[in-house]
Amino acid sequence: MSTTSNAPVPRSTRGRSGDGFATRAIRAGQDPCSATGATIVPIYQTATFTQAGVGAHQGFDYSRTANPTRLALERQLADLEGAAHGAAFASGMAAIAGACAILRTGDHLVATEDCYGGTYRFFVEVLSRWGIGVTYADTTDVTAVRAALRENTRLLWVETPTNPLLRISDIGALAACIGSGTLLAVDNTFCSPFLQRPLEHGADIVVHSTTKYINGHSDVIGGAVLTNDAGTFEAIAHHQNAVGAVPGPHDAYLTLRGAKTLAVRMRQHEANALALARWLEARDDVAAVFYPGLESHEHHALARRQQHGFGGMLSFRVRGGAERAQRIASRTRLFNLAVSLGGVESLICVPAAMTHCSFPEHLRRRLGVSDDLVRLSAGLEDAVDLIGDLAEALDAVPVGQTRVA
Repeated sequence: MSTTSNAPVPRSTRGRSGDGFATRAIRAGQDPCSATGATIVPIYQTATFTQAGVGAHQGFDYSRTANPTRLALERQLADLEGAAHGAAFASGMAAIAGACAILRTGDHLVATEDCYGGTYRFFVEVLSRWGIGVTYADTTDVTAVRAALRENTRLLWVETPTNPLLRISDIGALAACIGSGTLLAVDNTFCSPFLQRPLEHGADIVVHSTTKYINGHSDVIGGAVLTNDAGTFEAIAHHQNAVGAVPGPHDAYLTLRGAKTLAVRMRQHEANALALARWLEARDDVAAVFYPGLESHEHHALARRQQHGFGGMLSFRVRGGAERAQRIASRTRLFNLAVSLGGVESLICVPAAMTHCSFPEHLRRRLGVSDDLVRLSAGLEDAVDLIGDLAEALDAVPVGQTRVA
């Protein structure tokens, strides 16, 4: 928790280590209100808290530093990731910045080369101004990561599965290859803690855009950083309070509520994504499908070993080039053409022109984020309807009607 109070706020006893994931999602950090008996954590829509005397308060003095609704969310998410500490932020990017608060001028960072476009932009355009060096590496290759490490490398940043090609890095192998002076941070947004818990594999820090699967309803922006190390958390919590990029109590409430159904939602996301991936793989007008749940995926075996499922994200290359990809993405009825992911509604996008447009073109092409790549976020609609919608869009734009890029 991020409160600096003299009066400690006890951890919830409702989520216990022996309870299952779904039980803890509903119970952890969410005791009934001691003042009123309210079953659901209230929205503490207040900026400040009245004190009985100078410095004598009940663990809260100002909502930027700590708020009871946000604290409940932080406890819930920490419990789900198996972490001792959690800090909630106003966005996924704010969480990434919070995790990087452990870095100082002169430090070095190694990052997954095919990471999210916003992460790439932050590393290149912001961290560089702070005198922090960044090297990108193929984190699916431990040898390549070892070659990228320097004496002053303080953080290894791993996105697994990657966005948008769903490549999988071996968290345990990466944790073993770095020295004691380097921390391993894993962006776990695509899997959510239901499908993957990086701390169990040796990671030091876990980051989420809670906007995505954890909230799950596309109606709030948020992020979170989880860790077991008290010193690391102290630096992150200090940044959280000093910078103030925190979620408001209503945003925290919506995320807290969304996470309660994470388990049941992730099962359906995965079932729909697998059905879509298998259907796409059988089509002649689709050149390649990227989904870890397919036996044809290059990291299928690792995903089975490291994850508890394969998730709701997939991407595919269409035959016919960029023009066909964009026309298909614009013709769907049930797949909304939009950035973001992880909501109950299905989304479609063309990463090269949308989520990853901050990457230089030559780098996008080298990494495989080509103009003919389409990314899907499988929602919770009936799979047969999603397949039918995508079939109509693909069939309406035959390969021969577009120029090959």
